[in-house]
Amino acid sequence: MKRIRVRHETGFRYGGEVTASYNEARMLPTSGEGQFVLHSHLDVSPISSQHTFVDYWGTRVSAFEILAPHRELSLTATSLVEVRDRPPGGASVSWEELPEATAREVQYVEQASQTAFTDPPEELVAISRSIAADSDSPCSAAEAICRAVGESVEYVYGVTSVSSTAQEAWAERKGVCQDITHLALGALRAVGIPARYVSGYLHPNPDAAVGETVVGESHAWVEWFCGDWHGFDPTNLLPIGDRHVLVGRGRDYRDVPPVRGVYAGPGRSQLFVSVEITREA
Repeated sequence: MKRIRVRHETGFRYGGEVTASYNEARMLPTSGEGQFVLHSHLDVSPISSQHTFVDYWGTRVSAFEILAPHRELSLTATSLVEVRDRPPGGASVSWEELPEATAREVQYVEQASQTAFTDPPEELVAISRSIAADSDSPCSAAEAICRAVGESVEYVYGVTSVSSTAQEAWAERKGVCQDITHLALGALRAVGIPARYVSGYLHPNPDAAVGETVVGESHAWVEWFCGDWHGFDPTNLLPIGDRHVLVGRGRDYRDVPPVRGVYAGPGRSQLFVSVEITREA
């Protein structure tokens, strides 16, 4: 078990005065399997009242509006979380049982269809089907498919954007965790395995000393259903463990952006982001 502190600052600097903005932030984790939130708080500047709720996908959302004129919007989310290794295993089903198991609940059905972000290229579909045909179970096929995606795409920042699709990332064979996760989701769904997008943080140093603060970033990984939900990090080819802090889940990135909103003011804005991660225990 590790105790991890995350400080995530983000926001926008505008090209002029903004008269009003209406926003939602998905930056604070919730307690669940594998993690327990000891403390979490979101500071918004300019100061604004917040309304907190849990969205349809189970993600904690902070909604707020700023009606005073401002030239910058800044959000700072601070969380202290105890994270445990997720033991492997859980229920599993055969290929023959998977369609019936998938149809039992809406949560599985909703994660079986492609989105504009995850729709996979034909080459990747063929690779996924070949892996599935050689695998004795959906569970083993799912991990093999995720590994194949992670091994095929080089992690390179700046080649893709937040709006890039799986097909665009595959054409470059380069991207970031968001792109690799979208590719893995598309590949899994292409062979009938429901899969969902997970947003959060990853401590980049497995041997970090207690009290050491490192530069981090938002992260993304997948969970697939093969009788139970199983998590895997295709970017780093890792099972989900005590360095992963989960924030939200959805069908793709559009369901879990850190900040989303609208504003009245100049068309130009500049995004800024910084993440610091500290192992506290």
